[in-house]
Amino acid sequence: MGNRNEEDYNFVFKVVLIGESGVGKTNLLSRFTRNEFSHDSRTTIGVEFSTRTVMLGTAAVKAQIWDTAGLERYYRGAVGALLVFDLTKHQTYAVVERWLKELYDHAEATIVVMLVGNKSDLSQAREVPTDEARMFAANGVLPFLSENNGLLFLETSALDSTNVELAFETVLKEIFAKVSKQRQNSTRTNALTLGSEPGPDPGAFPALWFQMSEWLVLVRSPAEL
Repeated sequence: MGNRNEEDYNFVFKVVLIGESGVGKTNLLSRFTRNEFSHDSRTTIGVEFSTRTVMLGTAAVKAQIWDTAGLERYYRGAVGALLVFDLTKHQTYAVVERWLKELYDHAEATIVVMLVGNKSDLSQAREVPTDEARMFAANGVLPFLSENNGLLFLETSALDSTNVELAFETVLKEIFAKVSKQRQNSTRTNALTLGSEPGPDPGAFPALWFQMSEWLVLVRSPAEL
C-alpha cells in the first residue's frame, strides 16, 4: 500500500478510532499518518483528526481518521472503525461489546470494524490472551445485531510500529472491496449527485458523491475509475 499526494485521490473513506481512554488510539493515529509516537500522549479531549492518502491497486484513497474520544456524533458517515483495547489492561477489553453497541447505534450495520489489541510490545504485562480476543472477533455474535457480524482482528504496537500499517491497510482494503462491489451493482445515472468533501473543511472544492445503499463515499474522478 503506497503513499500518494494528499490532494490527489479518488475516494475518501472516513474511519473512526474508538475504545477506552489510554489504550493508545492517538498514538495509532499519529503513527499511521505521521510516523510519530509520543511518550507524553495525553487523554484526547474533543476530537483529533488526521488524513493519509494511500494507493489501493490503481485507486488513490484518502483515509480520514478520527480519534473521537467517545463523541457519538463523529460516528456518522464512518465506513470503517478500529475498536482499540489495551492488551495489558483486561478492563479495556471487557467493555468492547459496549463500544460496539454504541458504534452500531450511530453508524450503519455495514461498517467495517477491526478489533485491535494495542501495546503488544509489553508482552510481560499482557492480561488479554490473543486467542480469547481472536475468538470474540471471529464469533461476531452480538445480541444487539440481527445477524452474525464477525470482526477483523489484529494486535499492534504504536510504540514499535508492529502491525500498525497492516491494521489500517486491512480495514481500508475491506472497505474498498465493498465499495467496488456496490459500484458494480449500481447504475451511474442515479448514483451520482453533486456535493462537497466531508470533514473539517467542507465545501473546499466541488466533488461527486457516490451513494451505495447505506454507503456514502466521495469519488473525485469517477470517469477514471
